[in-house]
Amino acid sequence: MEKEEVKTAEKESRFEKGIMLEEFRQIRATVKKKAPLIHCITNPIAINDCANAVLALNAQPIMAEHPKEAADITASAGALAVSLANITDARAESIMISGSVGTPSVIDVAGITCSRFRRELAVRFIEKCSPAVVRGNVSEIKAAAGESFCASGVDVGENDAVTGGDAAAQRQMASVVKRYAARINSVVLASGEVDIISDGRRTFLVKNGTADLARVTGTGCMQNCIVGVYLSCADPLSAAVLAAVTLGAAGEMASAENGLGSYHIGLLDALSKLDDGHIAAMMKVEQADV
Repeated sequence: MEKEEVKTAEKESRFEKGIMLEEFRQIRATVKKKAPLIHCITNPIAINDCANAVLALNAQPIMAEHPKEAADITASAGALAVSLANITDARAESIMISGSVGTPSVIDVAGITCSRFRRELAVRFIEKCSPAVVRGNVSEIKAAAGESFCASGVDVGENDAVTGGDAAAQRQMASVVKRYAARINSVVLASGEVDIISDGRRTFLVKNGTADLARVTGTGCMQNCIVGVYLSCADPLSAAVLAAVTLGAAGEMASAENGLGSYHIGLLDALSKLDDGHIAAMMKVEQADV
């Protein structure tokens, strides 16, 4: 093995929080300096929240979905974030057109557990467009990977859920995510109480967040677009981990004491106020031994 290969292997096998935090600081600083355009083809249920989340992180959202303009807009963007949630014919066509442009992309495979059409569209996008990141809840990632799954509509199934206190379930799902990431040559982000992220070599567990995030619609779409923000200025693995930390920490900062309506607004407030100090103090990331 050459010296450079040895150094790379050593880096990949070692997780140091300080190094990761410095990398995250640099990514966020670059986003703030460049204010990249992020093309988000997402669903109307969450489109306003997604746009505001992108703005809160100092990037610029554009939510264009007409097939006749999709390619031009994606070509001018720093990253593309697409979602299969609430899919339409026009949005399905635009997703494939935009994904073929070559701009770094992330796809949210929302709902593939309950719709053959979405599963087929997800497979086609992943095979033809080679997204940098594939995101979904645990049930959706299991479905995409060809594993057995248990889902409830577009939500993760109770038997699939990976909790913070279940180390065995964390290892098992981390193994699924790692194998799938290696197979499709993309970073995979399985979201939940514990977010599990892998590039097929390194695998990380992000334990930031709160149960209230799952009680507000559209937070998965928001996470997808946040991945897009960081993907415009970072490698896919770092972008995915930082996105999971960002939304999770903001979810912890927001308070549901006055109800979910206030929490919804508080989440956007927290995203806009989140700084490097908050991330350093709150980040809960572990490297999985799989």
